[in-house]
Amino acid sequence: MEYKEYGIARRYAEQLATQMRKGLLSYLVLIITRKPANPSDIIRRLHEAGTTVVEGTIYPLLLRLQRDGLLRHEWRDSSGGPPRKFYTATELGIAVTAELKKEMRLLTKTISNLEKEEKK
Repeated sequence: MEYKEYGIARRYAEQLATQMRKGLLSYLVLIITRKPANPSDIIRRLHEAGTTVVEGTIYPLLLRLQRDGLLRHEWRDSSGGPPRKFYTATELGIAVTAELKKEMRLLTKTISNLEKEEKK
């Protein structure tokens, strides 16, 4: 494969990976917010788990999940500054997380089966 073709393939793969990460990020945030978490905690936990995310991505996502009824927030006093917003998954958010967990298992199984077939 020529370098030029590889470059096109790499860019396309990056676009697809970005789309996959966007969908997965909602699921990951719902997992994290089963317990109250503020945006800094969410970003830190995602980084620790190996996913890079920035504030400019997380805040709109939190707002969307809250608007959709999957998260709620409460203000808590902070020892070193102004009150902070903590997000927690709602009952609907927990139910959606459970459904997404089933879907993730199915997708993982499908990928594994296809990779096994490819090796034959």
